[in-house]
Amino acid sequence: MGGAPGELPAVHAAVISVALPGLAVSPEHGQLTGRGLEGFYQHGRRLLSRCQLRVAGREPIAVQGRSISADRARFLAVVRTAADTGPDPEVTVERLRQADGAERITLRSSSARPLRLPVEIALGTDLAELGAVAAGRAGPELPASVHDSGMRWTAGGVRSTVSAQPPPTDALASAGVLRWIMELPPGGSYTIQLTIRTDRPVRPPGRTASPLPSPQDARAEGDDQRVGPLLHHSVDDLRALLIRDPARPADLYAAAGVPWRCGAAPAEALWAARMALPLSTRLASATLRTLARTQLAGTERELGLIPGPYRDAGPYLPPGCTGVEATLAFPVVLAEARRWGLPEPEVAELLPAAERCLHWLAAALGDGGYLAETGPGVAGFVRAETQAHAHRAAVLGAELLRECGRPGADEWLARAGALRGRFRAEFWLDDLSGGRPVAARTAEGRPVPLLGAGAAHLLDTGLLGGGRLAPGLLDKVQTEQLARLLGSPAMDSGWGLRGLSAKEPGYNPFGHRAGAVRIHESAIAVAGLAAAGYEKEAGALLRGVLDAAEAFGHRLPEMYAGEQRTADSAPVPHPAACRPAAVAAASGIHLLTALAGIRPDAPAGSVALAPVRSAPLGAIRLAGLNVAGEPFTVRISRLGVGMVEQAAAWLQLGG
Repeated sequence: MGGAPGELPAVHAAVISVALPGLAVSPEHGQLTGRGLEGFYQHGRRLLSRCQLRVAGREPIAVQGRSISADRARFLAVVRTAADTGPDPEVTVERLRQADGAERITLRSSSARPLRLPVEIALGTDLAELGAVAAGRAGPELPASVHDSGMRWTAGGVRSTVSAQPPPTDALASAGVLRWIMELPPGGSYTIQLTIRTDRPVRPPGRTASPLPSPQDARAEGDDQRVGPLLHHSVDDLRALLIRDPARPADLYAAAGVPWRCGAAPAEALWAARMALPLSTRLASATLRTLARTQLAGTERELGLIPGPYRDAGPYLPPGCTGVEATLAFPVVLAEARRWGLPEPEVAELLPAAERCLHWLAAALGDGGYLAETGPGVAGFVRAETQAHAHRAAVLGAELLRECGRPGADEWLARAGALRGRFRAEFWLDDLSGGRPVAARTAEGRPVPLLGAGAAHLLDTGLLGGGRLAPGLLDKVQTEQLARLLGSPAMDSGWGLRGLSAKEPGYNPFGHRAGAVRIHESAIAVAGLAAAGYEKEAGALLRGVLDAAEAFGHRLPEMYAGEQRTADSAPVPHPAACRPAAVAAASGIHLLTALAGIRPDAPAGSVALAPVRSAPLGAIRLAGLNVAGEPFTVRISRLGVGMVEQAAAWLQLGG
């Protein structure tokens, strides 16, 4: 399974079940053969790689395999036996597989005669780490030993056991085979329960103490019947990706995605928490506490920085530091969580960490007032998207400081105002078509005139008090032109926003940041366009993403190909995309709640609505939301009129 550097096994056709730290990766036919990433994993270790069922000496004929929830999958097959009286199979096999390490295999007979069938299950594993499996370095299967009612494998201090109920009639360690003689009466059934365990306990936090409501409690309904499944799967996936902070197990935050990034990813965790604020502030507070404990406390240049790895930014821009993005997002998430109702004692607890983030930003701003990229070989390189993050942090951070009685608010407002003035002049390229924002400027001041989805962050200004939106880096004319560009066929693929315009050199529909549709950027664009009043462009992008979500079974992957939509096409999956992914799942929440334009100010005891007046999906009702710690339900009519159906009694409603 080895490949070139950076190559990952294809997972777009895999059926993935997740309830971290448990994970099950299956082919659509359901037989675990040990190929690729197949298997049951716990805490990043493959406990079982092979689980092959044979009935009466034959492999069942697979007919369907699909996820039925984030953590469970169902595989259906049929078995032909010598007793079949015609072309129709009379025995079905159902396999229910759970991410926490359980599988239930049920054989059902439709025969009018009793059946006696030999059944065997071949098991095996390499106990390899997920990273080694992905890199093609898993190694051979380990020898098994018979243990209790199943098999056991041990290597390097790690142990995996598979137990079966009812116990097998025979167990062959050399082949890793468990055997039964199954008696099926007419119309009868027989069930075998497999349990995969290791010495390390599994407690999926998303199912026990989740900071998010259940998918049954967060509900969407309306004229477009797809809104309900999208919200349901988005919440279900996000809950399944929650992991515990080892330093404080009560704090849960979202892992970036499976199968590749099951651990901490600061920027993605904050984005997911921010987009999920309409459901609860608890995920945001836990994520903020977790990341506050990682802040650097070294030199003046590092003080307050949240560490994070670098990630690829496409063919023309240097890698971006996710730690910088997380550091800039921290005060923004805290300020907006306070608007949604984060209790003031929790705000006070987190405020010093937000001040340290702003301290780092003040020290990192260059002489020109811009935040340059960090890392080797990029000295002086200034990215537009990073300035959008910095500006948002400055404006929302200033208001947070002022309302919490802390010094420095005026200085941050002055910095933000100066940045706006320079940016509008120096990051805009005029041309005959109306101009465009540049993606970056080099150390020598040369513009990098690329149009990509990163420009959508220029529309994401943040939420202030009284339901106001923060000012943006672009002026009104520039914002109108950007809306026109994002809604053009070069950027809107028909399935969502491309990472890079199709007119740019180097455009690649499968490029991670060179043309593929990345869901969270599409969601940012939809919300930003709608808030700025460009509802036509927002509605077109929203409908395209919703159509793509339906094709993906309402479980949005982190990205998919930016192929142009045609009358007879379907969205094309990216073979290496995480699915589920935290920001993709949270984007489903963000897309739907953006239609209502909920703008709370819990400290002031008010909430306003700014719904999308064009109602691109018709009437919609969102229930199970949370504002100021109380249930919140909102309805948007076909005429784009918003109405609050349920809210805290003391909230003053505005529009």
